[in-house]
Amino acid sequence: MITTAVLEDALELNNLINSAYRGESSKKGWTTEANLLEGLRTTEQELTEIIAHPQNKILKFTENSKIIGCVLLVQKEKQLYLGMLTVSPELQNSGVGKKMLQQAEIYAAVLDLPKIIMTVISVREELILWYKRNGYEDTGLREPFPASDVHIPISDTQLEFIVLEKEIFKN
Repeated sequence: MITTAVLEDALELNNLINSAYRGESSKKGWTTEANLLEGLRTTEQELTEIIAHPQNKILKFTENSKIIGCVLLVQKEKQLYLGMLTVSPELQNSGVGKKMLQQAEIYAAVLDLPKIIMTVISVREELILWYKRNGYEDTGLREPFPASDVHIPISDTQLEFIVLEKEIFKN
């Protein structure tokens, strides 16, 4: 079942997101960033702030009372930003991620937003190809990867984001 996350979900979401992106547990799935970055992907405080902000929505995919997937959706002007798409590492390739993308498209349509945009680390080729198979296109735009004490690059590889987008409908 896909529903909107509430403040009480922040801890469980934090555990899910960090387990899917960083550390040994993330290596059970194919979307890990553990070979690129150390540190946390997010924090419980950051998620609490995200959930509390009226322009943000985190959708959660719950099965047997456990959150197994989520996605952050942020209304930005005339588009919907999609981020933190997460599926439990043990359940990746089960269709949960695709269902979350479909729900994001429905949400964009409800808000009358004609496209969804996202940023993906440029060296994550397999993930970029997955998004392309799901209708997203490379805009050609690039953004610098933010330096912080949370996202700690493992190597000297220069990281950057590519901007992907999908048109939901034409205005």
